[in-house]
Amino acid sequence: MNLHGPYYAELLGNRRQRNRTIAKMEASMQAAKIINARHITYHVGPYGDFARGKDANEQVANVIAGVVDRCAQIWGNKSEAEDYAALPWVIENEPTLIGVETSGRQELWGTLEEVLEVCNHVEGTVPVLNLAHIHARGHGRLRTSEDFAELFDEVRETVGGKTFYCHFSGIEHRMGNALHYTQIKKSDLKFEPFAEFLAEEGEWLDITIISDSPLLEHDAMFMTQQHERAKHRLLEKRARDERRRKLAIAQGMEPEELARREVEEKEKRLEAERKAAETKAAPKKAATKKEAAEKKAAEKKSDKADKKDEKPKKAGKKAGKKAGKKDEPMDFDDKSDDDDDLF
Repeated sequence: MNLHGPYYAELLGNRRQRNRTIAKMEASMQAAKIINARHITYHVGPYGDFARGKDANEQVANVIAGVVDRCAQIWGNKSEAEDYAALPWVIENEPTLIGVETSGRQELWGTLEEVLEVCNHVEGTVPVLNLAHIHARGHGRLRTSEDFAELFDEVRETVGGKTFYCHFSGIEHRMGNALHYTQIKKSDLKFEPFAEFLAEEGEWLDITIISDSPLLEHDAMFMTQQHERAKHRLLEKRARDERRRKLAIAQGMEPEELARREVEEKEKRLEAERKAAETKAAPKKAATKKEAAEKKAAEKKSDKADKKDEKPKKAGKKAGKKAGKKDEPMDFDDKSDDDDDLF
């Protein structure tokens, strides 16, 4: 069982802010004692009046050391054995570990280096690697399995040990700052490279991965499936390598030589497939060009026929206009009686 302390903390604030945060941490320690939590995660909060560097780290180390001492006081208190008779682990077990989590924003204390430095100097603490925060604060630094390997090597070289607590989720980030958690599939932080690292190099790790995703259970199952698939792919790769080694021995050559020949054959096969595809596509292209040419010729013929039809019509119109312009001869001998009405 693992427990997360208060999300909002001000351990680098003024005395009032710091005491308010410590009071919340005390409540979480009491809860952790009852449920037998083996690990409590705490945030530090903003830098406040401190600048990044030695002074801020020393202040955090002093506060966290006091939290560790308080855990030792409330765990294993034999005078409370009767009160906690139904909860024997309160008396028998070792105090819980205090986890210091990496932060995801530039104004918050908690870079990977800061967390490792504090945990390296305060006994009873453990770094909590929020991989989404590390990815966001590092401007998207966790892209490949090699990136994850480099991260865990750095942690192991700094604090030692093989026990790790990690949080994982998709993350929306901008300019080195985490904005909000997202579904893993919708983030640029992918779990597949991390699963590959765990399958290939994670045998020495005792690691706990906690889902921070908005789709909590869904992404927890997704991560489990991806880890299983990575392990299966690794087993298949090892089986292929073993089969290649045996085949090379049977043919009296080195496995590397056999692998080189397989690569060459694969390249030849791909080249042959590409040429076959181009050959197959050539008649289609020719037919398409022929159809386009025929269509263009038909359009030209149609335009010419339309122009021929328009010429007689224009001539007829002109003749009609000329005929309309001719004046009829005046008839002076008109004997109509229309003028008699004038007198």
